[in-house]
Amino acid sequence: MASSYTWFYWAILSAIFAALTAIFAKVGISNVNSDVATLIRTAIIFVILSVYIWLTRQWQNPLTLKASTWIFLGLSGLATGASWVCYFRALQIGEASKVAPVDKFSLVLVAIFATIFLGERPAPKDWLGIALVASGVLVLAFKR
Repeated sequence: MASSYTWFYWAILSAIFAALTAIFAKVGISNVNSDVATLIRTAIIFVILSVYIWLTRQWQNPLTLKASTWIFLGLSGLATGASWVCYFRALQIGEASKVAPVDKFSLVLVAIFATIFLGERPAPKDWLGIALVASGVLVLAFKR
């Protein structure tokens, strides 16, 4: 497997686990406040990642990281937390088959933000795919 395609396999696994997340969360939040559910999920993630990092000997002293790394990882953590709170609230009151696709509108926003802030330049065929995703989100979000 060429290393240039390794990202794709990890991304496919991410999509599979994200789909399972929506299904498991929808069932799991039926009898609990969505914010409490988010806290429980976060605690489990913390434990699992801690064990994984320890077992794979990937520990790195966080005090040796640059300030900019801390700032951007902190901002990412804040955005993740806000996203999870909103996602679980939406799942609690909406259908998973509608909530999850709308949540994936983030793909469109990532492309736009990456162009603006990171200087990435998606090809025209990429923009076509991104526009199709945006169209699909709109169709799924407003179906009756």
